[in-house]
Amino acid sequence: MSEVDMRTAIVFPGMGPTRFTDVEAFMLGDPVARRLVARADEVLGYSLADRFRDSEDDYSEAAQVAFLVNSLALAEWAERTLDIAPHVCAGPSFGGKAAAAYSGALSFPDAVRMTAELARCTADYFTHEHRDLVTCSFVRVPEEKLRELLAELRELGEWHDVSCYIDHDFYMVTVRERQAARLEGRIRALGGLPLYRMRPPMHAGVLQPLRKRAEEEVFGALRFTDPRLPVVDDHDGSLLTGAAGVRAMVLDGFVRPLRWPEVVATMRRLNVTKVVVSGQDAMFGRVPITTRSFTVVPVNPRMAVLPRPSVPSVPSA
Repeated sequence: MSEVDMRTAIVFPGMGPTRFTDVEAFMLGDPVARRLVARADEVLGYSLADRFRDSEDDYSEAAQVAFLVNSLALAEWAERTLDIAPHVCAGPSFGGKAAAAYSGALSFPDAVRMTAELARCTADYFTHEHRDLVTCSFVRVPEEKLRELLAELRELGEWHDVSCYIDHDFYMVTVRERQAARLEGRIRALGGLPLYRMRPPMHAGVLQPLRKRAEEEVFGALRFTDPRLPVVDDHDGSLLTGAAGVRAMVLDGFVRPLRWPEVVATMRRLNVTKVVVSGQDAMFGRVPITTRSFTVVPVNPRMAVLPRPSVPSVPSA
């Protein structure tokens, strides 16, 4: 492949638990991050940094907005510091919000507003609905063993839904909490490794009422436009170049399973050879399907505040 055919993708990762102390130096020290935080404060009507600092919930409204803001600020840091010029972007799970903003499909103020209002809407919904559901993640379970696990749940008459396909042996399945311990026991018996349970659940068709509520209460006031940069849909790997597609991708995150292998396949078809992961990531830039397919460049708050080696000047002759 010639160098001119080699392409870069920027990926905004899904959100994991984040502490203010992990991002404080970048969030309050980087000039772009400070500018975006100030703009977010104007939209929110409160100090994002102060609210995030005081938050005790890993997925509070402030934590979610801060993750969005830092992911976007890190993308700008990568552009100016690493001289990247992405050809395409993707945002698995929560990262879809940042991808919508970075691609130009959604303005930064609208992205902040959407993230905050979706956090409130979701928190209120799960106060009353589907309180018995959890999403279980696990690795070292090949696809044929996954099918065996799902067949056992069907035989028991237990509702379930595959929420995430992360790699060839890495999945997330949403079940009723009463079945979680049994599922994890079967995973161990098959040689797999249960990782953690997520509450509230995610990416499950049963959450259609939440999607409908979010569309009515949050998305009606948002203005999506055609993205300047194509976005890879994290649900099926399709390439999105229109406003309606990006809007549907973000909304469908409630009800459609995440399929990261499909995203990887699309990026490979587009001749992507380098993936820049912009944000705190413990998954998408690290799983074998990604590392074996691309050169992965992690861009996170910790590395962005490290001193960078200076290039020595060459004396003139």
